Amino acid sequence: MSLNDTPRSERLHIGIFGRRNSGKSSLVNALTGQAASIVSDVPGTTADPVYKAMEIRGVGPAVLIDTAGFDDEGGLGALRVAKTREAADKTDVALMVFTGAPCAEELEWTALLKVKGVPVIAVLNKTDRMNGDEREAALRSVKAATGLDAVPVSAANGEGVAALREALLTALPEWEDLSITGSLCRAGDTVVLVMPQDIQAPKGRLILPQVQTIRELLDKKCRALCATSDGFSAALASLKEPPALVIVDSQTFAEIYPQVPPGVKLTSFSILFAGYKGDIAAFAAGARALEKLTARSRVLIAEACTHVPLEEDIGRVKIPRLLRRRFGAELTIDFARGVDFPADLGGYDLVIHCGACMFNRRFVLARIDEACAQGVPITNYGIALAWLTGILDKVSLGAEVRP
Repeated sequence: MSLNDTPRSERLHIGIFGRRNSGKSSLVNALTGQAASIVSDVPGTTADPVYKAMEIRGVGPAVLIDTAGFDDEGGLGALRVAKTREAADKTDVALMVFTGAPCAEELEWTALLKVKGVPVIAVLNKTDRMNGDEREAALRSVKAATGLDAVPVSAANGEGVAALREALLTALPEWEDLSITGSLCRAGDTVVLVMPQDIQAPKGRLILPQVQTIRELLDKKCRALCATSDGFSAALASLKEPPALVIVDSQTFAEIYPQVPPGVKLTSFSILFAGYKGDIAAFAAGARALEKLTARSRVLIAEACTHVPLEEDIGRVKIPRLLRRRFGAELTIDFARGVDFPADLGGYDLVIHCGACMFNRRFVLARIDEACAQGVPITNYGIALAWLTGILDKVSLGAEVRP
Protein backbone atom coordinates (compact mmCIF):
# COMPACT_ATOMS: atom_id res chain seq x y z
CA MET A 1 0.00 0.00 0.00
CA SER A 2 1.38 3.42 -0.93
CA LEU A 3 1.32 6.36 1.44
CA ASN A 4 -1.59 7.81 -0.55
CA ASP A 5 -3.79 4.71 -0.42
CA THR A 6 -6.87 4.91 1.81
CA PRO A 7 -6.76 2.21 4.52
CA ARG A 8 -9.66 -0.24 4.47
CA SER A 9 -10.75 0.95 7.91
CA GLU A 10 -11.36 4.45 6.47
CA ARG A 11 -13.41 3.28 3.49
CA LEU A 12 -17.18 3.18 3.26
CA HIS A 13 -18.17 -0.49 3.66
CA ILE A 14 -20.94 -1.56 1.29
CA GLY A 15 -22.32 -5.01 2.11
CA ILE A 16 -24.18 -7.05 -0.51
CA PHE A 17 -26.70 -9.46 1.03
CA GLY A 18 -29.17 -11.95 -0.38
CA ARG A 19 -29.96 -15.59 -0.97
CA ARG A 20 -27.66 -17.97 -2.77
CA ASN A 21 -27.68 -17.45 -6.53
CA SER A 22 -29.39 -14.07 -6.25
CA GLY A 23 -26.52 -12.58 -8.24
CA LYS A 24 -24.61 -10.88 -5.42
CA SER A 25 -21.19 -11.72 -6.87
CA SER A 26 -22.26 -10.64 -10.34
CA LEU A 27 -23.45 -7.36 -8.84
CA VAL A 28 -20.07 -6.80 -7.18
CA ASN A 29 -18.36 -7.41 -10.52
CA ALA A 30 -20.75 -5.02 -12.27
CA LEU A 31 -20.13 -2.27 -9.69
CA THR A 32 -16.35 -2.70 -9.78
CA GLY A 33 -16.09 -3.27 -13.51
CA GLN A 34 -13.88 -6.30 -12.95
CA ALA A 35 -14.07 -9.96 -11.92
CA ALA A 36 -13.63 -9.33 -8.21
CA SER A 37 -15.82 -12.28 -7.17
CA ILE A 38 -16.20 -15.79 -8.57
CA VAL A 39 -19.51 -16.20 -10.40
CA SER A 40 -21.17 -19.59 -10.77
CA ASP A 41 -24.62 -21.12 -11.08
CA VAL A 42 -23.69 -23.49 -8.25
CA PRO A 43 -25.41 -22.36 -5.02
CA GLY A 44 -23.02 -21.40 -2.24
CA THR A 45 -20.04 -20.47 -4.44
CA THR A 46 -19.15 -17.56 -2.13
CA ALA A 47 -17.91 -18.99 1.18
CA ASP A 48 -16.01 -16.37 3.21
CA PRO A 49 -16.95 -12.74 2.46
CA VAL A 50 -14.94 -11.18 -0.36
CA TYR A 51 -13.69 -7.63 0.30
CA LYS A 52 -12.95 -5.48 -2.76
CA ALA A 53 -11.56 -1.96 -2.35
CA MET A 54 -12.51 0.53 -5.04
CA GLU A 55 -13.31 4.19 -5.74
CA ILE A 56 -16.92 5.09 -6.48
CA ARG A 57 -17.46 8.47 -8.09
CA GLY A 58 -19.22 10.77 -5.64
CA VAL A 59 -18.86 8.25 -2.82
CA GLY A 60 -15.09 8.05 -2.70
CA PRO A 61 -13.01 5.16 -1.36
CA ALA A 62 -15.19 2.17 -0.57
CA VAL A 63 -15.06 -1.55 0.20
CA LEU A 64 -17.60 -3.85 -1.43
CA ILE A 65 -18.36 -6.95 0.68
CA ASP A 66 -19.67 -9.96 -1.23
CA THR A 67 -21.28 -12.24 1.37
CA ALA A 68 -22.39 -15.86 1.40
CA GLY A 69 -26.11 -16.43 0.92
CA PHE A 70 -27.96 -16.22 4.22
CA ASP A 71 -30.05 -19.25 3.20
CA ASP A 72 -27.00 -21.54 3.18
CA GLU A 73 -27.56 -24.99 4.69
CA GLY A 74 -25.78 -27.64 6.75
CA GLY A 75 -22.93 -27.34 9.22
CA LEU A 76 -20.60 -25.56 6.78
CA GLY A 77 -23.47 -23.37 5.66
CA ALA A 78 -24.06 -22.26 9.24
CA LEU A 79 -20.42 -21.18 9.48
CA ARG A 80 -20.80 -19.21 6.25
CA VAL A 81 -23.92 -17.49 7.54
CA ALA A 82 -22.02 -16.59 10.74
CA LYS A 83 -19.42 -14.86 8.56
CA THR A 84 -22.22 -13.02 6.78
CA ARG A 85 -23.52 -11.81 10.15
CA GLU A 86 -20.01 -10.62 11.01
CA ALA A 87 -19.90 -8.72 7.71
CA ALA A 88 -23.22 -7.09 8.62
CA ASP A 89 -21.55 -5.61 11.70
CA LYS A 90 -19.00 -3.91 9.42
CA THR A 91 -21.52 -2.66 6.87
CA ASP A 92 -22.13 1.09 6.52
CA VAL A 93 -24.61 0.75 3.64
CA ALA A 94 -26.35 -2.52 2.69
CA LEU A 95 -27.57 -3.68 -0.70
CA MET A 96 -30.34 -6.25 -0.22
CA VAL A 97 -30.61 -8.25 -3.43
CA PHE A 98 -34.01 -9.62 -4.46
CA THR A 99 -34.87 -11.62 -7.57
CA GLY A 100 -38.63 -11.54 -7.17
CA ALA A 101 -41.21 -11.36 -4.38
CA PRO A 102 -39.43 -11.23 -0.98
CA CYS A 103 -39.08 -14.40 1.04
CA ALA A 104 -39.08 -14.61 4.85
CA GLU A 105 -35.27 -14.66 5.13
CA GLU A 106 -34.89 -11.56 2.99
CA LEU A 107 -37.39 -9.72 5.16
CA GLU A 108 -35.70 -10.93 8.34
CA TRP A 109 -32.27 -9.72 7.22
CA THR A 110 -33.63 -6.41 5.98
CA ALA A 111 -35.20 -5.85 9.40
CA LEU A 112 -31.96 -6.91 11.14
CA LEU A 113 -29.90 -4.38 9.21
CA LYS A 114 -32.42 -1.61 9.88
CA VAL A 115 -32.30 -2.37 13.63
CA LYS A 116 -28.52 -2.00 13.47
CA GLY A 117 -29.05 1.45 11.95
CA VAL A 118 -27.64 0.42 8.58
CA PRO A 119 -29.17 2.18 5.55
CA VAL A 120 -30.62 -0.49 3.23
CA ILE A 121 -30.95 -0.16 -0.54
CA ALA A 122 -33.22 -2.74 -2.12
CA VAL A 123 -31.97 -4.12 -5.43
CA LEU A 124 -34.14 -6.13 -7.82
CA ASN A 125 -31.55 -8.14 -9.75
CA LYS A 126 -31.79 -10.28 -12.89
CA THR A 127 -34.31 -8.00 -14.52
CA ASP A 128 -33.00 -9.18 -17.91
CA ARG A 129 -34.84 -12.44 -17.21
CA MET A 130 -38.18 -10.70 -16.54
CA ASN A 131 -40.77 -9.22 -18.84
CA GLY A 132 -42.24 -5.82 -18.05
CA ASP A 133 -45.18 -7.11 -16.04
CA GLU A 134 -43.02 -9.47 -13.98
CA ARG A 135 -40.59 -6.69 -13.16
CA GLU A 136 -43.31 -4.27 -12.07
CA ALA A 137 -44.98 -6.97 -9.95
CA ALA A 138 -41.70 -7.74 -8.22
CA LEU A 139 -41.01 -4.06 -7.56
CA ARG A 140 -44.47 -3.62 -6.03
CA SER A 141 -43.99 -6.72 -3.88
CA VAL A 142 -40.67 -5.50 -2.50
CA LYS A 143 -42.16 -2.09 -1.76
CA ALA A 144 -45.18 -3.58 0.02
CA ALA A 145 -43.08 -5.93 2.15
CA THR A 146 -40.14 -3.66 3.04
CA GLY A 147 -41.25 -0.10 2.38
CA LEU A 148 -38.24 0.27 0.06
CA ASP A 149 -38.28 1.32 -3.58
CA ALA A 150 -36.04 -1.28 -5.20
CA VAL A 151 -33.54 -0.29 -7.87
CA PRO A 152 -34.06 -2.58 -10.90
CA VAL A 153 -30.71 -3.93 -12.06
CA SER A 154 -29.30 -6.50 -14.43
CA ALA A 155 -25.79 -7.37 -13.28
CA ALA A 156 -25.48 -9.44 -16.46
CA ASN A 157 -25.84 -6.56 -18.93
CA GLY A 158 -25.20 -3.55 -16.66
CA GLU A 159 -28.70 -2.11 -16.86
CA GLY A 160 -29.48 -0.03 -13.76
CA VAL A 161 -25.93 -0.13 -12.33
CA ALA A 162 -25.51 3.64 -12.81
CA ALA A 163 -28.81 4.24 -10.99
CA LEU A 164 -27.61 2.00 -8.16
CA ARG A 165 -24.44 4.07 -7.79
CA GLU A 166 -26.64 7.18 -7.55
CA ALA A 167 -28.74 5.50 -4.85
CA LEU A 168 -25.58 4.90 -2.85
CA LEU A 169 -24.92 8.65 -2.79
CA THR A 170 -28.20 9.30 -0.99
CA ALA A 171 -27.59 6.58 1.62
CA LEU A 172 -24.26 7.74 3.08
CA PRO A 173 -24.14 7.63 6.91
CA GLU A 174 -24.62 10.94 8.68
CA TRP A 175 -21.29 10.62 10.47
CA GLU A 176 -19.20 10.51 7.28
CA ASP A 177 -17.77 13.96 8.13
CA LEU A 178 -16.55 13.06 11.62
CA SER A 179 -13.31 14.73 12.62
CA ILE A 180 -10.50 13.15 14.63
CA THR A 181 -9.66 16.29 16.61
CA GLY A 182 -13.15 17.77 16.53
CA SER A 183 -13.37 21.18 18.20
CA LEU A 184 -10.16 20.75 20.20
CA CYS A 185 -8.23 22.85 17.69
CA ARG A 186 -8.87 25.20 14.81
CA ALA A 187 -7.05 26.96 11.98
CA GLY A 188 -3.92 28.76 13.17
CA ASP A 189 -3.53 26.71 16.38
CA THR A 190 -0.26 25.04 17.26
CA VAL A 191 -0.61 21.40 18.23
CA VAL A 192 2.23 19.40 19.76
CA LEU A 193 2.16 15.68 19.02
CA VAL A 194 4.21 13.49 21.35
CA MET A 195 4.92 10.42 19.26
CA PRO A 196 7.19 7.79 20.73
CA GLN A 197 7.98 5.18 18.08
CA ASP A 198 5.54 2.34 18.74
CA ILE A 199 7.30 -1.00 19.20
CA GLN A 200 4.83 -2.62 16.79
CA ALA A 201 5.43 -0.14 13.94
CA PRO A 202 7.85 -1.14 11.17
CA LYS A 203 11.17 0.67 11.28
CA GLY A 204 11.03 4.12 9.74
CA ARG A 205 7.24 4.42 9.89
CA LEU A 206 4.57 5.95 12.09
CA ILE A 207 1.49 4.05 13.18
CA LEU A 208 -1.75 4.83 11.35
CA PRO A 209 -3.50 7.02 14.01
CA GLN A 210 -0.49 9.35 14.13
CA VAL A 211 -0.37 9.68 10.34
CA GLN A 212 -4.12 10.34 10.08
CA THR A 213 -4.04 12.93 12.87
CA ILE A 214 -1.17 14.83 11.25
CA ARG A 215 -3.00 14.78 7.91
CA GLU A 216 -6.14 16.23 9.51
CA LEU A 217 -4.21 18.95 11.33
CA LEU A 218 -2.65 20.03 8.05
CA ASP A 219 -6.09 20.07 6.40
CA LYS A 220 -7.40 22.24 9.27
CA LYS A 221 -4.51 24.70 8.73
CA CYS A 222 -3.03 23.99 12.14
CA ARG A 223 0.69 23.98 12.89
CA ALA A 224 1.77 20.48 13.90
CA LEU A 225 4.94 20.14 15.96
CA CYS A 226 6.07 16.54 16.45
CA ALA A 227 8.39 15.35 19.20
CA THR A 228 9.28 12.22 21.12
CA SER A 229 8.49 12.08 24.83
CA ASP A 230 12.06 12.87 25.85
CA GLY A 231 12.05 15.89 23.54
CA PHE A 232 8.74 17.32 24.70
CA SER A 233 10.18 19.97 27.01
CA ALA A 234 12.53 21.20 24.27
CA ALA A 235 9.63 21.35 21.82
CA LEU A 236 7.66 23.55 24.24
CA ALA A 237 10.68 25.76 24.80
CA SER A 238 10.95 26.35 21.04
CA LEU A 239 7.50 27.97 20.95
CA LYS A 240 6.87 31.66 21.61
CA GLU A 241 3.48 30.83 23.10
CA PRO A 242 2.03 27.65 24.63
CA PRO A 243 0.27 25.34 22.14
CA ALA A 244 -3.50 25.04 21.99
CA LEU A 245 -3.39 21.26 22.31
CA VAL A 246 -1.01 18.45 23.20
CA ILE A 247 -1.70 14.97 21.83
CA VAL A 248 0.26 12.11 23.35
CA ASP A 249 0.60 8.37 23.12
CA SER A 250 -1.56 7.16 26.02
CA GLN A 251 1.40 5.28 27.46
CA THR A 252 3.17 8.58 28.19
CA PHE A 253 0.39 10.29 30.19
CA ALA A 254 2.26 10.02 33.50
CA GLU A 255 5.45 11.44 31.97
CA ILE A 256 3.95 14.27 29.91
CA TYR A 257 1.09 15.55 32.07
CA PRO A 258 3.30 17.32 34.66
CA GLN A 259 5.04 19.22 31.85
CA VAL A 260 1.91 20.54 30.10
CA PRO A 261 1.49 24.31 30.65
CA PRO A 262 -1.63 25.45 32.55
CA GLY A 263 -4.63 26.00 30.32
CA VAL A 264 -3.32 23.78 27.50
CA LYS A 265 -5.65 20.96 26.47
CA LEU A 266 -4.24 17.43 26.73
CA THR A 267 -5.50 14.28 25.06
CA SER A 268 -4.16 11.12 23.43
CA PHE A 269 -4.36 9.47 20.03
CA SER A 270 -6.34 6.61 21.54
CA ILE A 271 -8.88 8.94 23.14
CA LEU A 272 -9.30 10.85 19.90
CA PHE A 273 -9.94 7.60 18.07
CA ALA A 274 -12.42 6.54 20.77
CA GLY A 275 -14.65 9.30 19.41
CA TYR A 276 -13.64 9.01 15.77
CA LYS A 277 -14.14 5.25 15.56
CA GLY A 278 -16.59 4.61 18.37
CA ASP A 279 -18.80 6.29 20.96
CA ILE A 280 -16.79 8.55 23.27
CA ALA A 281 -19.74 8.97 25.65
CA ALA A 282 -20.13 5.19 26.06
CA PHE A 283 -16.39 4.72 26.55
CA ALA A 284 -16.23 7.51 29.14
CA ALA A 285 -19.20 6.02 31.01
CA GLY A 286 -17.58 2.58 30.85
CA ALA A 287 -14.46 3.90 32.56
CA ARG A 288 -16.49 4.34 35.74
CA ALA A 289 -16.55 0.56 36.05
CA LEU A 290 -12.83 0.70 36.83
CA GLU A 291 -13.72 2.11 40.23
CA LYS A 292 -15.63 -1.07 41.06
CA LEU A 293 -13.05 -3.66 39.99
CA THR A 294 -11.61 -6.03 42.59
CA ALA A 295 -9.14 -8.88 42.55
CA ARG A 296 -12.08 -11.20 41.76
CA SER A 297 -13.17 -9.25 38.69
CA ARG A 298 -12.83 -10.39 35.10
CA VAL A 299 -11.73 -8.04 32.29
CA LEU A 300 -11.69 -8.56 28.53
CA ILE A 301 -9.06 -6.68 26.51
CA ALA A 302 -10.07 -6.45 22.83
CA GLU A 303 -7.53 -5.68 20.12
CA ALA A 304 -8.17 -4.95 16.46
CA CYS A 305 -4.68 -6.12 15.48
CA THR A 306 -3.52 -9.74 15.43
CA HIS A 307 0.20 -9.02 15.65
CA VAL A 308 2.61 -11.28 17.50
CA PRO A 309 3.00 -9.75 20.97
CA LEU A 310 6.31 -8.01 21.61
CA GLU A 311 7.99 -6.79 24.77
CA GLU A 312 6.01 -4.05 26.56
CA ASP A 313 2.96 -4.42 24.31
CA ILE A 314 0.35 -1.91 25.49
CA GLY A 315 -2.65 -4.22 25.38
CA ARG A 316 -1.08 -7.48 26.45
CA VAL A 317 1.56 -6.26 28.88
CA LYS A 318 1.26 -2.66 30.07
CA ILE A 319 -2.48 -2.37 30.73
CA PRO A 320 -2.70 -5.81 32.41
CA ARG A 321 0.28 -4.90 34.59
CA LEU A 322 -1.32 -1.60 35.66
CA LEU A 323 -4.66 -3.30 36.34
CA ARG A 324 -3.13 -6.04 38.47
CA ARG A 325 -0.95 -3.57 40.31
CA ARG A 326 -4.08 -1.59 41.18
CA PHE A 327 -6.57 -4.38 41.85
CA GLY A 328 -4.51 -7.45 42.65
CA ALA A 329 -2.57 -10.19 40.90
CA GLU A 330 -5.62 -12.47 40.98
CA LEU A 331 -7.54 -10.23 38.55
CA THR A 332 -8.63 -12.35 35.54
CA ILE A 333 -7.79 -10.84 32.16
CA ASP A 334 -8.80 -12.42 28.85
CA PHE A 335 -7.94 -11.28 25.34
CA ALA A 336 -9.92 -11.04 22.08
CA ARG A 337 -7.87 -10.42 18.96
CA GLY A 338 -8.79 -9.35 15.45
CA VAL A 339 -12.40 -10.07 14.53
CA ASP A 340 -12.76 -12.61 17.35
CA PHE A 341 -15.11 -11.29 20.03
CA PRO A 342 -17.13 -13.36 22.52
CA ALA A 343 -20.83 -13.59 21.75
CA ASP A 344 -21.49 -13.93 25.49
CA LEU A 345 -19.93 -11.12 27.53
CA GLY A 346 -21.95 -11.91 30.64
CA GLY A 347 -18.96 -13.11 32.67
CA TYR A 348 -17.04 -9.85 32.31
CA ASP A 349 -17.04 -6.81 34.56
CA LEU A 350 -15.42 -4.59 31.92
CA VAL A 351 -14.29 -4.61 28.28
CA ILE A 352 -11.28 -2.45 27.36
CA HIS A 353 -11.00 -1.90 23.60
CA CYS A 354 -8.03 -0.63 21.61
CA GLY A 355 -8.17 2.48 19.44
CA ALA A 356 -9.42 0.27 16.58
CA CYS A 357 -7.42 1.95 13.82
CA MET A 358 -7.78 -1.31 11.82
CA PHE A 359 -11.60 -1.43 12.13
CA ASN A 360 -14.19 0.77 10.50
CA ARG A 361 -16.48 2.81 12.72
CA ARG A 362 -19.55 0.65 12.14
CA PHE A 363 -17.75 -2.45 13.44
CA VAL A 364 -16.64 -0.68 16.62
CA LEU A 365 -20.17 0.65 17.21
CA ALA A 366 -21.52 -2.89 16.79
CA ARG A 367 -19.21 -4.08 19.57
CA ILE A 368 -20.27 -1.21 21.81
CA ASP A 369 -23.93 -2.02 21.15
CA GLU A 370 -23.34 -5.69 21.95
CA ALA A 371 -21.64 -4.86 25.26
CA CYS A 372 -24.34 -2.37 26.23
CA ALA A 373 -27.10 -4.82 25.29
CA GLN A 374 -25.58 -7.33 27.71
CA GLY A 375 -25.08 -4.74 30.45
CA VAL A 376 -21.28 -4.92 30.33
CA PRO A 377 -19.34 -1.61 30.55
CA ILE A 378 -16.89 -0.96 27.71
CA THR A 379 -14.10 1.60 27.55
CA ASN A 380 -11.01 2.38 25.50
CA TYR A 381 -7.25 1.98 25.99
CA GLY A 382 -6.58 5.72 26.22
CA ILE A 383 -9.44 6.45 28.59
CA ALA A 384 -8.50 3.49 30.80
CA LEU A 385 -4.85 4.59 30.92
CA ALA A 386 -5.86 8.16 31.80
CA TRP A 387 -7.98 6.79 34.67
CA LEU A 388 -5.22 4.49 35.86
CA THR A 389 -2.81 7.44 35.74
CA GLY A 390 -5.23 9.52 37.80
CA ILE A 391 -5.78 12.28 35.23
CA LEU A 392 -8.98 11.28 33.41
CA ASP A 393 -10.74 14.36 34.78
CA LYS A 394 -7.95 16.55 33.40
CA VAL A 395 -7.76 15.31 29.79
CA SER A 396 -9.91 16.46 26.89
CA LEU A 397 -12.22 13.80 25.50
CA GLY A 398 -13.14 15.80 22.42
CA ALA A 399 -16.54 16.87 21.20
CA GLU A 400 -17.52 14.00 18.93
CA VAL A 401 -20.51 12.08 20.27
CA ARG A 402 -22.35 9.33 18.43
CA PRO A 403 -25.33 10.62 16.46
